[in-house]
Amino acid sequence: MALAKELMGYPLTSKRPILVWSASHFKKRTQPTQFSIKPFDRRPRTSKSGVVAAISEDLVKTLRFNTTTGDRKSEEEEKAAVKFKVRAVVTVRNKNKEDFKETLVKHLDAFGDKIGRNVVLELVSTELDPKTNMPKKSNAAVLKDWSKKSKTKAERVHYTAEFTVDAAFGSPGAITVMNKHQKEFFLESITIEGFALGPVHFPCNSWVQSQKDHPEKRIFFTNQPFLPSETPDGLKKLRERELKNLRGDGSGVRKLSDRIYDFDVYNDLGNPDKSSELSRPKLGGKEIPYPRRCRTGRHPTDTDKEAESRVEKPLPMYVPRDEQFEETKQKTFAAGRLKAVLHHLVPSLKASILAEDFADFGEIDGLYKEGLLLKLGFQDEIFDKFPLPKAIVNTLQESSKGLLKYDTPKILSKDKNAWLRDDEFARQAIAGINPVNIERVRTFPPVSNLDPEIYGPQHSALTSDHIIGHLDGLSVQQALEENRLYMLNYHDIFLPFLDRINALDGRKAYATRTIFFLTRLGTLKPIAIELSLPPHGPNHRSKRVVTPPVDATSNWVWQLAKAHVSSNDAGVHQLVNHWLRTHACLEPFILAAHRQLSAMHPIFKLLDPHMRYTLEINALARQSLISADGVIEEGFTAGSYGMEMSAAAYKSSWRFDMEGLPADLIRRGIAVPDPTKPHGVKLLIEDYPYANDGLLLWSAIQTWVRTYVERYYPNPNLIKTDSELQSWYSESINVGHADLRDAEWWPELNTVDDLVSILTTLNWLASAQHAALNFGQYPYGGYVPNRPPLMRRLIPDESDPEYASFISDPEKFYFSAMPSLLQTSKFMAVVDTLSTHSPDEEYIGERQQPSIWTGDGEIVDAFYGFAAEIGRIEKEIEKRNSDPDRRNRCGAGVLPYELLVPSSEPGVTCRGVPNSVSI
Repeated sequence: MALAKELMGYPLTSKRPILVWSASHFKKRTQPTQFSIKPFDRRPRTSKSGVVAAISEDLVKTLRFNTTTGDRKSEEEEKAAVKFKVRAVVTVRNKNKEDFKETLVKHLDAFGDKIGRNVVLELVSTELDPKTNMPKKSNAAVLKDWSKKSKTKAERVHYTAEFTVDAAFGSPGAITVMNKHQKEFFLESITIEGFALGPVHFPCNSWVQSQKDHPEKRIFFTNQPFLPSETPDGLKKLRERELKNLRGDGSGVRKLSDRIYDFDVYNDLGNPDKSSELSRPKLGGKEIPYPRRCRTGRHPTDTDKEAESRVEKPLPMYVPRDEQFEETKQKTFAAGRLKAVLHHLVPSLKASILAEDFADFGEIDGLYKEGLLLKLGFQDEIFDKFPLPKAIVNTLQESSKGLLKYDTPKILSKDKNAWLRDDEFARQAIAGINPVNIERVRTFPPVSNLDPEIYGPQHSALTSDHIIGHLDGLSVQQALEENRLYMLNYHDIFLPFLDRINALDGRKAYATRTIFFLTRLGTLKPIAIELSLPPHGPNHRSKRVVTPPVDATSNWVWQLAKAHVSSNDAGVHQLVNHWLRTHACLEPFILAAHRQLSAMHPIFKLLDPHMRYTLEINALARQSLISADGVIEEGFTAGSYGMEMSAAAYKSSWRFDMEGLPADLIRRGIAVPDPTKPHGVKLLIEDYPYANDGLLLWSAIQTWVRTYVERYYPNPNLIKTDSELQSWYSESINVGHADLRDAEWWPELNTVDDLVSILTTLNWLASAQHAALNFGQYPYGGYVPNRPPLMRRLIPDESDPEYASFISDPEKFYFSAMPSLLQTSKFMAVVDTLSTHSPDEEYIGERQQPSIWTGDGEIVDAFYGFAAEIGRIEKEIEKRNSDPDRRNRCGAGVLPYELLVPSSEPGVTCRGVPNSVSI
């Protein structure tokens, strides 16, 4: 009985230590963790000095003596002679809903499993067999009861398999899986029980394809992290092979079942085969620098061999199989898409209301109370025209009753007229959906960096006379010296594109500058707006300054000027700050991580939750959001030039070393370095909700990352000699950001501080920065007058023919300048979807399988400490939102700032910080 217990992982005696695997492969980690708290629950911990052998020293001594002859045997001989069984518990996640084909194939697989077409597993040791110099392996084992459990309706189904290994097997380091079924399955995890070291965990979270589609065995490693130099001998070749498989060879058209990560330029946004008007320039390369995206390998178009052929909805775009939305996320995203049903199913409706303007504010309110179809009286007519079976039409008609009825945006929840006020207009520059463009005025009047030969005088039309009456008795110089003047400056990014934008049908824009004054109460007030157009001759009035109103006419002019500023702001927010700086610029780092960092690399484990769904949402954006005639082109002022504007910003102003929060605040002049402050910076606008809350999260992320990095890199030489780490960072820059690879500002990667800074920035961008820029889009932008995404008219002056109609009916003119009814409805549908949290969202401080995502117990404990810190931050933010001294987030009719509150319920909540760019 004692021997049997020993073979199943129980020591013969509790007094003797168990045999420890060679310490030369896994150095003891003694660095203290900065996050150190009592664990919330008991969890298995691995030995800090190494991996435990399969059996104990006592058993080795017992077996070494031959009881028949009295001779002593060698340790290897005795271990090889002893066989014992270990058990695998395999967790497979089922789909909640299957179509007919999937159900049929599932039944065929259940039958095939009975006749030997099984799922076959094989354990791989961390050790080499001294005779063959190959990794030691167990026997092949099949999953039991697949057929019997094929009708199980549970979300997760647990299967078992039994392996036979000998006592010399060592410790399991990997497991191979071969799927002989016809259908893929989602393998969530494998746990091996029966070794003396305790349970061995394999977090898999991956789709395993059928052997007929992908003949190679899938490789999964244990949760034990290893730097490349520490890789056990038995795993070295598998580590290299798996990375080679993920890189591919750069050729061929990708299948949806592939797991290949590679780079390409943005040459798939246009559709020249459909129309020359849908041709778009290639983004990426010397002519138009841009980050790289995931390669699909699709064939070129017939019209332009430089352009990649399109895949139109509802056909899926390629991303590596494990990057695709899981079922819950897909369902949430698809439901949001239905709200855009007008665009896709009702061309007759589109034609009939394309030019229809809102008559008054009450009509906009009707979108939230009645719904668009009912409001227009179109519902029955639409469904009568659907070329679908009557039963389906009836179902659609019934389900659509609330489908095109929009929730009231949060901006209207506390004070429906707040958006009209100047203080709210200014507050949104620091606590709205785009709080990252506000900058301190260092020179007045502001100076352009554009070429004066092309774009006219560099100085603005703003003068001291425009603002002196709004400075609380200060001179302009005093206001500058006291850091009281701030600005939203969209002059240089818009002006080069204005001639082309304003030539588009139904688009009119200025390049704007808005000056704000910081009051003694810590709030901002707008005091001047400069509206610029490209100069056309010496007598052309290309610049105009609008100041706060003094009468009815100037009030309407002021409101229109603010609308143009908001339209500029919406375009830069979407195309630059949101899409470019979080979505597009992160994609190269994600691609390189999968290509260069093994799943067992500690830095891959750290980055993993921050890469979830990003490649998929970016592919969907290329398909329907940023593509020719897509949502962004149709809904925003820049139209078909939007992505070129995004590329111009990438070339002229994007710098990775300035993407971290403290560096960005200092760059914009909003903060100055101050080592005496908790976060190392002093804010010049003390009540700046985005920055106040962001610095809390930045510091928590930075502390967690430093804790993690110092655990695995106790000295800088380990960073310099880490081949995978250096290859990841090098490829991210030299291939993923190839057009800027020669820039001098790229941070080096030589020290712990370097790595902490790089990883903290990536973590911040994927989580908090994206959340701050994304999840308030519908709450703030869903009421279009608050943030019109496009404008259709310029502001007339007395010499313009339109001036008379403006004077006679300013409200009608105002709505004729705003997006039309159809444009508004489509825009609302999109930002509603983009602002929605999926039920399977993972928020900052959370991870899948939180206690076993890594085999390093101290890091698991440190992560729980990080999660606890995130919880404390959430309480602090809630406290701040109730502080009446913080007027930019608390007061009569003032919305609390919750975009950086870490947690959220599903849906449109205007709060919640997911780990990754997942929508």
